[in-house]
Amino acid sequence: MNTTHAGQALIFDSGVGGLSVAAEIRKRLPNLQMSYAADDIFRPYGAKTEAQLKARLPRLLWELTETVQPDLVVIACNTASTTALSDIRAALDIPVIGVVPAIKPAAAASRTKTIAVLGTPGTVERRYVDDLINDFASDCRVILQGSVNLVDIAEKKLAGEPVDLDWVRTEISPMFNGRNGADIDAVVLACTHFPLLREELKASVTQSVQWIDSGDAIARRVETVLKGVSLKQPQDRPDTALLVGPETSPARIKTFNDFGFERVVALMG
Repeated sequence: MNTTHAGQALIFDSGVGGLSVAAEIRKRLPNLQMSYAADDIFRPYGAKTEAQLKARLPRLLWELTETVQPDLVVIACNTASTTALSDIRAALDIPVIGVVPAIKPAAAASRTKTIAVLGTPGTVERRYVDDLINDFASDCRVILQGSVNLVDIAEKKLAGEPVDLDWVRTEISPMFNGRNGADIDAVVLACTHFPLLREELKASVTQSVQWIDSGDAIARRVETVLKGVSLKQPQDRPDTALLVGPETSPARIKTFNDFGFERVVALMG
């Protein structure tokens, strides 16, 4: 693979959360051509049922890949990955990379052997997360905390609105107030929106905590997969964000521009 054409990837999320993953991919693969799709009209995924997501996502991803023609797809959403990844893969004929909550590295990093998994309810309630805990954190006390509101707070932040730390504290305080809460020294950010709030999360707690996400691991996986793919011809277009729904305010467009997506297009839901 030459340095002038590193391939084409489609990054998909329910909103801006996948930008945290896109940033890590861009850092590792600066020559990769990227498109981004935000399913704004169906957000938040964490409040949707498994049946709703499985009914929507395979068809939507098929339509997007037919339009964008990428070499691979990154499902930069923990809820979608833990719910519908196999269905999406069955619908597409290109590699699909999902997001795995970073439970393994969090368990390895924890000295107190008390960790928390902070995600949407649609992620933390999945059997897939239970399996990850059994496989990689069986020697840890694991506290699960679900929040849909943090997704909305991250969306507001990246739309240029101020974030009140009290909003963040309200969402995360239950996991620190519990019987084992004071022992938590590692928190898995099991929603790609949440790394976008890393500074606010840090500022909302007094104890020393590592906030661990899977962005870098996904970027490394993209690099590995692309080495084994016969790359399509590059397309003469800027990196583009496709927003499924009406949320195309100037501030939100600027956010995508700031993350390297020069062109922002609104699609009909």
